[in-house]
Amino acid sequence: MKTPAKIVIVLLVVGAAAAAIVLRDNKSRNVANSSPPVAATTAESSAAAASEASAKLPKLLDLGATKCIPCKMMAPILEELKKEYVGKMNVEFIDVWQNEDAGKKYGVEMIPTQIFFDANGKELFRHTGFFGKEDILAKWKELGVNL
Repeated sequence: MKTPAKIVIVLLVVGAAAAAIVLRDNKSRNVANSSPPVAATTAESSAAAASEASAKLPKLLDLGATKCIPCKMMAPILEELKKEYVGKMNVEFIDVWQNEDAGKKYGVEMIPTQIFFDANGKELFRHTGFFGKEDILAKWKELGVNL
């Protein structure tokens, strides 16, 4: 394995571990403080409303954070999928550091987490960590969803 590849792998592992620690700390802090729920940002609310308003389509939900390294690596992939598969699949991103309730709702323990839903909203598969575009498309095919 080449040195740059090793560096990328190490960065991914470090980023994932840091994200897990932050999520765990935030979860325990929220339980201790019994703080009120954090509202979704306007962009996230708009995206959620748009995805619900669209026709029944399979959905890829990515739960992460804009400051998490593996999540940053996922962002362009999600944008590509969103553009290339308009009308065939919904792609949604939720920043669980800004919207902790979403992380709780989906039982996220580590970020990024991708959840694959069928057209009826049933969870088909869940993956944690970086997930490449080809891997995502192969997983949809494996799940029997033709995009």
